[in-house]
Order: sequence, then structure tokens, then C-alpha cells
Amino acid sequence: MIKKQIFNFILVGIINTIFGYTVYALCISLGFNYIISTLIATIIGILFNFKTIGKYVFESTNNRLIFKFFSVYVAVFFLNILIIKISKSYGYNDYISGAIALLPSASLSFVLNKYYVFKR
Repeated sequence: MIKKQIFNFILVGIINTIFGYTVYALCISLGFNYIISTLIATIIGILFNFKTIGKYVFESTNNRLIFKFFSVYVAVFFLNILIIKISKSYGYNDYISGAIALLPSASLSFVLNKYYVFKR
């Protein structure tokens, strides 16, 4: 069961990541700093991701879980900011720093969604 969830999470995550990173990069290109860009991408991504992750990964359509889901993405947001800030201190630009944050953030998201939001 967990292998299937991880596989589905990766597939859905690819779509969600492309969507979220596109929003982030668009905000950067519009002149927003990385914190505001990450915040905007996170808020828009929460709504998009809630439906895709809930339905296709954890087979849940329970809309009442949105508040738990939101709290997971608050934690993911702060992890993103931390990783981006550290990456920037090593000289990476906002785009590369945002990309570096993807894997650790996705990993945290899966664990918290599986064992906190969509636990059975």
C-alpha cells in the first residue's frame, strides 16, 4: 500500500511541483522577493494540491481535512524558506535555490500528509 502511495505521490507531485514552481518563478520574474513568491506559490498550491493529493494518493475526498492539510503546508513553507535562505547564502540565485528546496519539501509533505492529514 505505501509503495503505491509513494508512486502516486511522485506522479501527482510532479504535476503539483510543476504548477507550484511555475507560480514561484512567475512571482520572481514579476519582481517579488523569494519569501513573498514562496508564500503566493504555497497558498495557491495548497488549494490545487489538496484535491490532487487527497483523491489520487490517499483516496480521500473529505474536504474537512483542508485545515490539517493547510497546517502541513505551513511547515513546508518554513522549510522552503530556510532551504532557500541557506542556498542563497552559498551564492545560488532565487530560481536554483527554489529548485534545491523541492525534494526535502516534498519528502516532508508526504510524511505529514500520510501520517497526520490522511491517516486511517
